Amino acid sequence: MFQDTARTMLPIEFQGREVQLEAHAYEDETASYQAMALVHRIENGKVELPIVRVHSGCVTGDIFHSLRCDCHQQLQKALERITASSHGVIIYLPHHEGRGIGLVNKIKAYAAQDRGLDTVDANLSIGAPVDARNYELAAKILKHMGCTEVRLLTNNPLKVAALEGHGVSVLEQVPHVITASRYNARYLATKRERMSHKL
Repeated sequence: MFQDTARTMLPIEFQGREVQLEAHAYEDETASYQAMALVHRIENGKVELPIVRVHSGCVTGDIFHSLRCDCHQQLQKALERITASSHGVIIYLPHHEGRGIGLVNKIKAYAAQDRGLDTVDANLSIGAPVDARNYELAAKILKHMGCTEVRLLTNNPLKVAALEGHGVSVLEQVPHVITASRYNARYLATKRERMSHKL
């Protein structure tokens, strides 16, 4: 069922300038498992391993710039790295909302955090897993695009292991650290201390 459904050029405004990206639409199994790959290439540029960000969709962070997470800052930093490279890719996975538990459950988990729980215990308190994400679709997309060896922008060692388990070799884990704010400091500390993120 894996399909490279459509592709187009997507001009975006980034940091006050126009940037041209290739946009590829993919789906797998059902329409619920959709993803977009944004690709930046410089023709006749320096040949280098693609730098890749596999980004979990986050309505509150990516769209509304919530300060409770670091998703918006991570996406902006990824765009900066990708557009500065001769070959960069962002795999955007909307179905990964809330580490895979969905938008409604994420808001429920936020409410649990308001009562004092950290992000791990908040998920568990509503009957959701700590992390429900699956990276098979991301790996299929990367392999379809010929990116079987990558430099991966992530702080999450489980993401590295997941992609490698699906046949994508991560030759370098590139740190993707964001400066903490008073709103997300505990969230980032929990990711470091309880989820083994390299922060």
